[in-house]
Amino acid sequence: MVKSKASIFSGFFWKFNEQITGQLVSFIVSIVLARILAPKEYGIVALVNVFVIIMEVFVTTGFSSALIQKKNATRLDFSTLFHCSLVFSIFLYIIIFLCSGLIARFYHNDDLIPVIKVLSLRLPISAFNSIQMAYVSRHMAFKKIFSSTTIATVASGVLGIALAYMNFGVWALVWQGLTSVLFQTLVLFLEIPWRPYFEFSISEAKVLMNYGWKVLAANFLGTFFLQFRSLIIGRFYNAADLAYYNRGSRFPELISNNVDGTISSVLFPALSQYSDNLDKLKEMTRRSMRMSSFVIFPLMFGMAVAAKPITILLLTKKWLPSVPFMQCLCIAFCFSTISNANMQALKASGRSDVLLELEILKKPVYLAFILSSIRISVLAVAISMVLNNFIEMLIDILPNKWVIKYPYKEQFKDIFPTFLLAIIMVLFIYPIGFLHLNSILEIILDVIVGAIVYLSGAYLLKLQPLFYFLSYLKCLFKGRS
Repeated sequence: MVKSKASIFSGFFWKFNEQITGQLVSFIVSIVLARILAPKEYGIVALVNVFVIIMEVFVTTGFSSALIQKKNATRLDFSTLFHCSLVFSIFLYIIIFLCSGLIARFYHNDDLIPVIKVLSLRLPISAFNSIQMAYVSRHMAFKKIFSSTTIATVASGVLGIALAYMNFGVWALVWQGLTSVLFQTLVLFLEIPWRPYFEFSISEAKVLMNYGWKVLAANFLGTFFLQFRSLIIGRFYNAADLAYYNRGSRFPELISNNVDGTISSVLFPALSQYSDNLDKLKEMTRRSMRMSSFVIFPLMFGMAVAAKPITILLLTKKWLPSVPFMQCLCIAFCFSTISNANMQALKASGRSDVLLELEILKKPVYLAFILSSIRISVLAVAISMVLNNFIEMLIDILPNKWVIKYPYKEQFKDIFPTFLLAIIMVLFIYPIGFLHLNSILEIILDVIVGAIVYLSGAYLLKLQPLFYFLSYLKCLFKGRS
């Protein structure tokens, strides 16, 4: 069944609420924890998360993507992939459990061993949760994710803060991360009707994994090399350096997850309904790219300018070394939003083979940047990520020149007005930093001046995303009145 505009916008609305609420609560919790805990303790969890996040790709991406992309997924399909995902996750947990000593020796830090064994329990929980998420996405029931994420984030956050105040140190972060996915899985279990059945089809598994393994492989390559950066920083420098880098990336990631994450989660199942209609697929992809860049560009550019007062206000001066990392990664994430829109279009068109080919093509470039910059400094790594993401963007655009007839020229034409407005906005807010105001006042002025300049420019240029967004807000409020 093709999703209506109302259901798609409702999906955006609830998914964005889920993202912004979950991320906001998580953000507040992380600020409180960052004020209590030392950068070294954050670094220990970051080192372990490198391996946990990589392993999670195997039990979350390929299986769920196959269920979402298939037009008529049945109960048998869901049960089949659930059993595949669960068994595989237990197998991976055993591997990482047995290798905990090797990982600790690699980092010359035996404190990692118990942390690895406990935090890796996320794997079987995530396996169950990924099938639940696929069910919710297929039915565009993102309101369910909103409530489950909110409850899980609040509950796990309260637990983490309580443990931090009781001087549990790194274990406050471990249990917060583990219980977050556990609580979400439990709440979704109560909210959605899907249950795993003791049924399995080898033939259906083969059909689904014919699509899913390519998405899995592409996501594995992407995630592995993304985490490889943290692995290398942790190996050549120390846990505190890695903590500063990760903390610098946390703020731009917050925006990216809320905007790009929302659009990706809703757009992929919506686009998949038009896999046979490439004209419609292109139209929706263009709208997605315009909307995401319209929101992402000013937020990222503005955050880069206000990085120092934001850090002092929220994290205290002990985290000031993270400022240059935040500034670099804000720019890097701007390029990522263009890549993301193109990748979603390829996934929805069923060209998972192209996704895999792209990842294979991009990773040598990424590896070259990492290895050439790691010996210089951690900041050099951050700068190299800006260049890498720009090149990856150019590579990700290329296939859609043929797949949905959306070439470079059209894509750059669609995003250039918002990019230009974001640059003009920066020219107005950058001088505010020379006034030497306190952090709160400087941030307030940055936001007010930036919003006035950007939105006024968008109105004068009659940018489609502004009026598209306003029209749907109007419809939304009318529907609720």
